[in-house]
Amino acid sequence: MGIVNLNDDSFFEGSRCPDSMTMLKRVEKMLKDGADMIDIGACSTRPGSVPVSETIELNVITSAAKALKHEFGSIDLSIDTFRASVVKSAYDAFGPFTVNDISSGEDDENMLKTVSELRLPYIAMHKRGTPQTMQSLCDYDDVVAEVKTYFEEFAAKAQRHDLLQIFVDPGFGFAKDYDQNYTLLKNLDKIAPEYKGRKVAVLAGISRKSMIWKYLGITPDKALPTTSALHLYALQKGASILRVHDVAEAVEVVKIFTKFAL
Repeated sequence: MGIVNLNDDSFFEGSRCPDSMTMLKRVEKMLKDGADMIDIGACSTRPGSVPVSETIELNVITSAAKALKHEFGSIDLSIDTFRASVVKSAYDAFGPFTVNDISSGEDDENMLKTVSELRLPYIAMHKRGTPQTMQSLCDYDDVVAEVKTYFEEFAAKAQRHDLLQIFVDPGFGFAKDYDQNYTLLKNLDKIAPEYKGRKVAVLAGISRKSMIWKYLGITPDKALPTTSALHLYALQKGASILRVHDVAEAVEVVKIFTKFAL
């Protein structure tokens, strides 16, 4: 899953696409490099960020969805949003896509109902609080057990709403400190619930994050080698989707991982 940020507030400059031409060029390169899915977002949710207004997000996402549809047709698209209105507008502009919601439906009471009605796949992420407060909410007795319980409870909620398909994302960097992030990564194979009789696939979003660059005392632009190492480890621990800034390098990691599995 290739990351495309439609704003200038991403922590990694290389993912920022503040205009349509930059976005289309980035998406074209990602698809050529082997991306299976493109993930677009217009509202930064990094720790400390201030979300853009609903109107701004809706307009940016809808415009981007129309441009992607015109340029590339029906590519596999996910949209990073916690607002049901954005989902509805993007669906009208693009057609079916995957909803990537950092709040698991908690920030908009209409989200799960909307996703169910439109029959869209849905990615639920674990977090606590808001971007302004989340890093003060890292008090866990057992972070793995609590994230697992959170997803089990979400799966029951998804069942009540009859969601088509769900994925889970442990939310690396969202209300977790360094040790908790690495503990979750080490136990990635233990957090997925069952849904409709099958184990839910796990998304790992660790690309160039502060759990890497702050821990090593470097900057995000220097964090690609370690990101690739952790991507391989995430696959070994059961991740099914890698959400990445650098598609070509991630594809190489997947090829190496697949070689081990042969």
